[in-house]
Amino acid sequence: MDAVFKALADASRRQLLDRLNERNGQTLLELTEGLDMSRQAVSKHLALLEAANLVSTVRHGREKLHYLNPVPIHELADRWIGRYERPRLSILAQLKQSLEEPSMSKPEFVYVTYIQTTADKLYQALTDPEMIKIYMGGMGPESTWEIGSPVRWKSSPDGEFEELGQRVLEAEPGKRLSFSWHTLQPMHRQLFDSDEAFAEALKERSRVTFEIEPAEVPVMGMKLTIIHDGFDSPESKMLEGTSLGWIMILSALKTFLEGGKLVADQ
Repeated sequence: MDAVFKALADASRRQLLDRLNERNGQTLLELTEGLDMSRQAVSKHLALLEAANLVSTVRHGREKLHYLNPVPIHELADRWIGRYERPRLSILAQLKQSLEEPSMSKPEFVYVTYIQTTADKLYQALTDPEMIKIYMGGMGPESTWEIGSPVRWKSSPDGEFEELGQRVLEAEPGKRLSFSWHTLQPMHRQLFDSDEAFAEALKERSRVTFEIEPAEVPVMGMKLTIIHDGFDSPESKMLEGTSLGWIMILSALKTFLEGGKLVADQ
């Protein structure tokens, strides 16, 4: 929290966060445009924001893209805003649009968190059914996690695992896990104005990728990056529906692996 508060205390850094909130996935050059700061100054501010985990980066070809990472702000809201009985998720609602990237050549959803655990334990938590059951409240995926194998999904604690067409794309223990995501289901028809619009949305295919690597500072543990991409448009209903879901899942995963108490257990 100290690093987050220190990063937010500077007006220039808040301005950079505002820019990413307006349009996520910008390069250093794009973020510098129109500012009364040199590229070197912007680079230094971004480095501090990255150190505070408020900004994450993804390489896209030769470009380094910067993304607003709301996880620390979510944790800040939980710890400091929630205790005074203010709506805990209001800040996430304000940041929602930052997760919808208009350029389809870039990942639409990028999220980073740091967890005090090992790479093997983190990968196990993403794939072991008993561990998933704990931090996802009896819901979540089930698979053998071999490339090409189905990833069945349980959407409610009392429900059954369903075959929704998801398949494992990559599985490198301790480093990387990727699988295709399911399409919209019949229950989502009510979100569309016409059968034609719903039929078009059903063609969308997206994927989820988890990248595991040591944190830049060893004491911070492991760095977990989730990239959910492949959406057809910024207005994708699937993108809208999964964004806040991933925020909650990663928050619960971090709490679980660091030995904290989950809300369901309190």
